[in-house]
Amino acid sequence: MSITSQRRTGNAVSYVLLAILSVYTLFPFIWMVISSLKPREEIRARTPSFFIQSPTLDNFVRVFVEHNFLEYLRNSLIVSLAACALSLVISLLAGYVFSRNYRMRLVQGTNFGMLVSQMIPGVLLLVPLYITMRNLGLLDSYASLILAYTTFVIPLSTFMLSSAYDSIPMSLEEAAEIDGASRLKTLTHVVLPVMLPSIVSVGLYSFITAWNEFMFGYIFISTDSLRTITPALMLFKGANSVDWGGLMAGSVIAVLPVAIIFLFLQRYFISGLMSGAVKG
Repeated sequence: MSITSQRRTGNAVSYVLLAILSVYTLFPFIWMVISSLKPREEIRARTPSFFIQSPTLDNFVRVFVEHNFLEYLRNSLIVSLAACALSLVISLLAGYVFSRNYRMRLVQGTNFGMLVSQMIPGVLLLVPLYITMRNLGLLDSYASLILAYTTFVIPLSTFMLSSAYDSIPMSLEEAAEIDGASRLKTLTHVVLPVMLPSIVSVGLYSFITAWNEFMFGYIFISTDSLRTITPALMLFKGANSVDWGGLMAGSVIAVLPVAIIFLFLQRYFISGLMSGAVKG
């Protein structure tokens, strides 16, 4: 077999495997969309089917009208954007210190401490964080969720941005300092524009983490007007029954904004991840 034939065979096998993996990955989302468009009788049918005999938007109407999901979307957007912005500011500054002063013992100790913190499951911190938020009077407020989400995304965001800083040569900063630029101006006008893909990828990671989080949003918030969209999905689960149509419609609404954002920013996201993986 010639090299060209081997290459074509390898490509064909790769495409088949990727197609199977794509179907396997997209199946839950496809089934969720199909179920959200089914009437109650078809959802509860004894034999599940991919085909919809009587498509309906009643599930979406019920989600928006009866359960006020627009308010939950607004709450999630406020919390996620605030957590994303706060974590980016802290991680950009911390990552710069970690990258440029990695020999300092304090930096090495902090780096190790943040690494260890990633090994602790979030559920173990639920009770301590709840007591802390209660003592600070922050329960039932956006601030409790913003602080909790920021705390959990800062370590990994700092590591990602530190790797991105490492890929930027010091000669750029030295040239800016020779021209009379201050350290802050060098950072904002020279370094950060080069790191735009990494910043977008870290911001996207922070936003998605805050948007999809369920446990802290369910425990910290008991006021319905402040509820975020992921805990709001529990409204469709009763003690003895589950509104599968409303649950599937609400899940589609919760997933759709993140999917659209990632669709438009995936180029920056992948580029940002790769920029920190290869150092020049």
